[in-house]
This record gives sequence, C-alpha cells and structure tokens, in this order.
Amino acid sequence: MELQELQTHLTEWLNEATTAFQKVPGSAVLIRYVRSSYQNDPVRSAIELVLVIFFIRYLMSPAYSTSKQNFIKLTDDEIDELVDEWTPEPLVPDMNALEEMEAERLPVIVGPTGPKCKLSNGRTVTNLASYNFYNLNANEQIKEKAIQTLRTYGVGPCGPPQFYGTQDVHMRTEADIANYLGTEGCIVYAQAFSTISSVIPAFLKRGDVVVADRAVNYSIRRGLEISRSNIKWYAHNDLDDLERIMQKVAADQARAKKLTRRFIVTEALFETTGEMNDLPRLIELKEKYKFRIILDETWSFGVLGRTGRGLTEAQNVDPTQVDMIVGSLAGPLCAGGGFCAGPKDVVEHQRLTAASYTFSAALPAMLAITASESLHVIQENPEATLGVCRENARLMRAQLDPKSDWVVCTSAPENPILLLILKPQVVEARRLTVEDQERLLQEAADECLANNILVTRLKGGPITHHTGLKDNVYNATPALKVCVTTGLSKKETEKAGIAIRHAITKVMTKKGNNKLGVPTA
Repeated sequence: MELQELQTHLTEWLNEATTAFQKVPGSAVLIRYVRSSYQNDPVRSAIELVLVIFFIRYLMSPAYSTSKQNFIKLTDDEIDELVDEWTPEPLVPDMNALEEMEAERLPVIVGPTGPKCKLSNGRTVTNLASYNFYNLNANEQIKEKAIQTLRTYGVGPCGPPQFYGTQDVHMRTEADIANYLGTEGCIVYAQAFSTISSVIPAFLKRGDVVVADRAVNYSIRRGLEISRSNIKWYAHNDLDDLERIMQKVAADQARAKKLTRRFIVTEALFETTGEMNDLPRLIELKEKYKFRIILDETWSFGVLGRTGRGLTEAQNVDPTQVDMIVGSLAGPLCAGGGFCAGPKDVVEHQRLTAASYTFSAALPAMLAITASESLHVIQENPEATLGVCRENARLMRAQLDPKSDWVVCTSAPENPILLLILKPQVVEARRLTVEDQERLLQEAADECLANNILVTRLKGGPITHHTGLKDNVYNATPALKVCVTTGLSKKETEKAGIAIRHAITKVMTKKGNNKLGVPTA
C-alpha cells in the first residue's frame, strides 16, 4: 500500500513538473528534439545529458582548489626575517649629480613674470626662459578684463564642466577659438598638458592602429600609453618612412580583412627639436591611405601663420582637413588650459569620454577671458606681436647660430623658441656623452644667469626614459632653450644673444671641460 502511494505521489509530481515545463517558451521544441533523438540514437541523448551536467558543474565550481593549501607555510621567525630584509621601492628615483646641482641653483622669481623680472636674491635679470612671446602679461587691456572677470565670476568654477562647472565665458572662448581657426567646434580643457593625453584615448582603443613620430612630446606619449592601441613609430620628421609604415598597415589589414581605426599623431612644431612639420604632405598621405590626423599645435598655435592661426595658416591648408587640432592656451596667450578643435561630433564626443575634461574642475573664468582677449589682441595687430617677435628671433639667431663655434640652432626660423645643441663635430671630437652635454649646457645656463640672462635647458628626461613605451629608441638631444619676446628692444635682444654666445664659449673653453685635450676652436 505504501509503495502504491509513493508511485501515485511520484506520478502526480511528474505531471505537475511536465505541466510547468510545458508553460516555458520553447519547451515544446526541446521535447520534440529529445524524443526524436532518443528514438533515432538513445546513446547520443545519454552523452548529451552527461555533457550538460558536466558544463553546469564546471561553471559552478571555483577556479582553484579550496581544499588544498598550495603554499608553503612559514614559521614566525622566517616571516620576521623576510620583513626585515624587504626594502620598498622608492616613489621617485634618486637625483643624479646634475639634477642636484640644478635644484640647488634654481632661480626663484619674485613678482610678475616679464621681460625683466626680479629674483629672490634681489637681482633683476632678462627673462628668456618663459613663453611670454608677445609680452601679453603687461597688456593693460587684458589685465582690466581679467580683473573685471575675477570680480564677477570669482576665482574658480568649483566643479567639472559636465557637473555645473560650465560658464558662459567657457562657451564664448570655445566659439572664439573655433572662429579663429576656422573649424566647426572647439572644446576647452582646464590644463594644457592633459589635453592631448585625454584626447588620444578618447578616440583610440585597444586594437586600433596609431602611427606616431618618434620625437613626439611626453604628453602625447602618455596619451598613447593610456590608449593601449597598437603603436607604430616612424623616423623623426621622415614622411617617406611614414608612408612606408602606413602602406604596410593598410596592406596587412586588407590581407587579414580587418578594419580598425587608424590615426597619425604628430606635432606642428616639435617640442624636442623645434622643427616644423610638412602638413600638406601629411594630408596627402592621410587621404591616400585612409587615416585620421591628430595634430598637436601646442607650440605653433598663436605663433605660426600671418595671424598666428598655426601650421594650417602657415602652410595654406584648410583646417577642416585636419581631424583634430590640439593646442595650448598657456603659452603665447598667457592664460591657462588647452583646447581641441575639429568637427562638431568630434568635440561633443570628448565632453563625455575625455577623462581630464569630465573629471577635472573647469577652467577658471578669468583664464578663459584672458585667452579670448589675447586672441583679439593678436588678430587686431599681428605686425606688432607676431612681426616683432619674428624679427627678434631672427636677431637672436644671428648672434648664436652662425657666429658660435660650439652650438647650432635646430628650431625653424619662425619658432620663437631657439633650441641650441652642441655641434656634432664638437660632440664627436670631444667624445661627449649625453650626460656630458647636459652638464655643459647647464653650466652655460648658470653662466648666463651670472650675466643676468635667464635661460633654461630642454628637459628631455621623461621622453628618453619613459618605461611604458620601450619600443621607441629615440633620444632627445640635450639643448639650451632660449625664448625670445617682444618685450625687449632689438638692441636688448642682440645684446642678450651676444651674452649667451660668450657664456657658451667660456664654458666650452674652460679648463677641465675639454675631456680629450682637443684644441679649442
């Protein structure tokens, strides 16, 4: 009787389970499949059931054994010994002798920065180490606008642009830059350095291909590293090598039937060499091999071209042919922040995906107005700004490059930043290492300061020793950096150039700096 009751309950349970299962969408199809497969091949049905059970068990089991202890048990004495022997890695590497010397002698400016500035030791020096090319720091019109904006809007927006940090002055500055360059739109960032290092990963992801110049600056390298894209390097400013790599990338993707986003990343004026790029040829290659261009105009915006619009104006290229133009507002414009100009969809995409735009406080209103006013000043009278600056750069170069027996200027003639490197024959004759060149140039900068001329060295350490991009073997050549300004007269500029040349000569002919005893020039 009990067996009959058990069979009855089991039959009722199976009927209820069958009824419930039949209510599940697609159950009828599964039942038909099982019945037909069982009639045709019951062994296959049994194997499939075993595989399903194994799959479910595999998904629910842990990735490692929870019952076995697969580690060595240490005694308390062994643990204490390991702790005592452990030495944490330093947060920053120790400074070398050159860095210590530079840190000890670092000049500190007291008061406003200008062509003539006062140091903390009380001396007044000629400042050729800042990017105040047009002396806009002393422009009364810009000062009045900045003070008025400070009183109206306060010190800072206290919030990111997407979270109530955007103010009407930001929208006005973006419109001014877009109109100035001739692009559809523009987005303004709070810091110049982080602009391109956020723009690149906003458009490049893992698997995308980017072809970059070996000599690009550190902020570009940071952006490339963050993007995790496939980086191809081409020889510095060698567009034939660029075409070879682009051709290979296009052929490989066509053969593999794989299409990804493809970008060229380069600079208009190179920070590490001062040289100018060939934009018309870049546009030609871009169109030919179907790439996009991210052009860093950090050092050319407000510098190149008849009215300072950058490389596009200087080389007569339509700015709409460049997919993204990235620039700085913190250099010649004497403001702060950076920008990216281009098509509207490119600009709007960054408002949601660019890290430094979304997660940083917006640019202070005072700096946004300063940038707009500086653009207006340059546009209204380009001859008094750009023209005078280029003339001073020509005069400064004339005193240094052809007349010096020790250094040569690698910067483009239009570049107000003169990079002076030791002549190759000097380096070869004296067998100077990179460290030797940096030491000699630092001594030259110190000698200039002793003669009341403030200049600096090209800081190329992060570019040459960046651990995240080991495939690039480019080494920036040590250089002395001289920045000209319209705040000095022609006579003062020539006098400063002569003083710099004499300081270099004094250092190079000093006893002890001639390693091999080679006769001085």
